[in-house]
Amino acid sequence: MTEVLETVFAALRETMLRSGSSMHVTQDEPGNLVLKTPWIEPGKAEPAWFGAVQLKKNYVSCHLMPLYALPGLRANLDPDLLKRMQGKSCFNFKKVEPALFDALERLTEECATAYAQPVTAQPH
Repeated sequence: MTEVLETVFAALRETMLRSGSSMHVTQDEPGNLVLKTPWIEPGKAEPAWFGAVQLKKNYVSCHLMPLYALPGLRANLDPDLLKRMQGKSCFNFKKVEPALFDALERLTEECATAYAQPVTAQPH
């Protein structure tokens, strides 16, 4: 299982780096990738979280914070990808699923475009 999850992590890590290329990598270590925005979050003294890919014990999670801050981004979510959603901004995977990873890549690109400039969170 560990080898499979490491492959999933590697694939999702590459997707996040490619699709979120306008974001800043703040952590990139085995099993953990964190990207933040190039702008400072209003009301805070640091960049806003953009996304993360984390290797857990039994799955790999992919977090996209724009989905939380801008719920309108969830309107056109791929139905199969929606089944993987945990909460408002996290997707969990146990194996490589090319069609879902493609949908996630398109969504990550959309999120990166939405977070290119500072945003104000919208009501959920």
